[in-house]
Formats: sequence, C-alpha cells, structure tokens
Amino acid sequence: MIRNIRLLGAALGGLVGLTLAGADGGLFRDAEYAGALLATWVVAWLIVGFAILPYLTIVPAGWLITRVEALSTAEFVTAVIGLLLGLLMGLFLGIPLTGLPDPWGEWLPLGVSLFLGLGMLGLTVAKRRDLLLAAETVGLLRRPVAEDDGARRGDPQIVVDTSAIIDGRIAEIVESGFIYGTLVVPRFVLDELQHIADSSDTLRRNRGRRGLEILNRMQKDASTPVRIVEDEVPDVPEVDAKLVALARERSRVILTNDFNLNRVAELQGVRVMNINSLANAVKPAVLPGEELRVRVIQEGKEAGQGVGFLDDGTMIVVEGGARHIDKDLDVSVTRVLQTVAGRMIFAQPRLD
Repeated sequence: MIRNIRLLGAALGGLVGLTLAGADGGLFRDAEYAGALLATWVVAWLIVGFAILPYLTIVPAGWLITRVEALSTAEFVTAVIGLLLGLLMGLFLGIPLTGLPDPWGEWLPLGVSLFLGLGMLGLTVAKRRDLLLAAETVGLLRRPVAEDDGARRGDPQIVVDTSAIIDGRIAEIVESGFIYGTLVVPRFVLDELQHIADSSDTLRRNRGRRGLEILNRMQKDASTPVRIVEDEVPDVPEVDAKLVALARERSRVILTNDFNLNRVAELQGVRVMNINSLANAVKPAVLPGEELRVRVIQEGKEAGQGVGFLDDGTMIVVEGGARHIDKDLDVSVTRVLQTVAGRMIFAQPRLD
C-alpha cells in the first residue's frame, strides 16, 4: 500500500510540476537550457510527491483509525449522530447566509456548517450517557442482554461495590435467595479488590483475599448469576462515581456497605441495597421486660455498668454488671435505644 501511495504521489508531483512549468506561456521558455531545467523541475516535483504523500495520507488516516478504534460503540454512534445533526443545522442556517455579499455569502455557510458539525459531535459524545439513558427511558432504545453470559433476560442488574464483597455476608444473603437479579461486578471493582489483596498491610491483604474467595464462591455455587463486566467510565476518576454512573446506565441499583456511597447514590436517584441496613432490619425485636442471658465482658462508661453483646452484635449495658465481668448473667431489659450507630439495650440483673 505504501509503495502504491508513493507512486501515486510521484505521479501527482510530476503533474503539478508540468502544470506549473506550463503556466503563463512556459516557465523555462526563455532559459538557455530550457529542456534540462524543465526535466530537473519535473523530477524535483516527482521526488517531493513521492516523499510527502504518505505523510499526508497514511499518518492522518492511521491517527484517525486509532482514535475511532478507541471509541466505544456508544461514543461512535453518538458521534456520527451528532455530526449529522450539526451538518443538518448548518445547512438550514447556511441557506439564508448565501444571500450575503461575497465573500461572506460564499464562505460563511461553510464555516457555520463546520462549526455546528464539530460542536454537535463533541457535545453528543460528552453527554452520550445521559442521551442513551433518556432514549432508554422513552423507549427508543433497549439495552440488549446476552443470554450466554449468566444474565437472565428481564432480571434487574445490581452493581456490587467492593465493600459489599469484602464484608462476606453477601454470600449467605445470595444463597438464601433474598436477592433477585444479576450481580454485576465491574472490572475496576475487581482491580480494586486485587489491589487490596496485594496490600502490604496484613489485615487489608486478608480482607482482599477473603473477598476474592467469596466472589469465586458466588460465581460457582450461587443461584444468583454473577457477571464481571468490562464497562468503564474513563472520564470519571473516582471509583464511587464510576459505580453510580454505571448503575445509572443499568437498572439504578447498587449493593454496598459504604455509608458515603450510599448517600451519593441516593442523591442521584440510584436505589441502594445496604447490607448493614438489612442486618439491622432482621434483628429480633427486644422489648422492655424481656429476659435475656448475656455474658458481661467489660466495664461500661458509667460507674458500676457492665457491657455484653448479643450474638448479632447488639450491645447490652447492664446496670450493676461491673462485678459480674466474665460471667454469664440473666438480665431483664429496661429500655431499648436506637441510635445512628445501631441499637443499644439497657438491662439490669434479674432478681431471683
């Protein structure tokens, strides 16, 4: 291909040289060695065309092809649509501009068309996610779901955060059948999990490895499909923002334990499935007057108080329980206090 382009460039260069030499009655007509000068002139143009045409065609074409290949399907489609819309707008606006006196009437319509075409191209690519979401909302576009990738057609797609995988309880929740749909794990979440598993900190490394094991377990054994997707949000650097953007493209659902991500997602209209909220919701209700058996393990903040915990982690403050540390004690619930951090139960030793 390069050889053919160079031959074409030489032919074009020679043609340009002959055209220039023949203009105005002949460039070398009055010269002493007109034939030699003409031949030298044409050969020079042959060499110029042979040398520079590949750089005028192959290099720009290669750059353009590389840029197009880097575009996602959504970016390419929105770019073409934006370019066509811009050129159409330029055509409509350019018709009345042709009536202006020259040179405005000749060049202004072309400039308006180029400006609107390139402007709409950039605008539609930049806002492609919102445009696709709007098209899906009004029914103009339907996102295809592959049948052979573990997803079930019509099921909701739940985007999973790193915190939910590391927590570990997600595996039991999935196996219990309480989650209906397909769990979607983005590649950047898997990369973050791998980074945690390779951490120099022992605690973080163990949590990361545990998360990878849980994810592998869910892929093999769980009845709920788990998909690893390659979707990327290149113009958003933060992982939390990437998750919200990905959830907005899919079914607007995120599974997480991250409090900050929970708030950000809710503000942007994304439904949040929080494992901690689920755990608090299924804790057994404890009423004043109910009797419990608890092991006092430490002193409380106030004098004489002892502190114990139920199996689900709920803190029990026992009045007068400080003298019963490291002992199992029958207590009677006096009041239950619900706080932002969780639930606290106040009790006192049962009087026999």
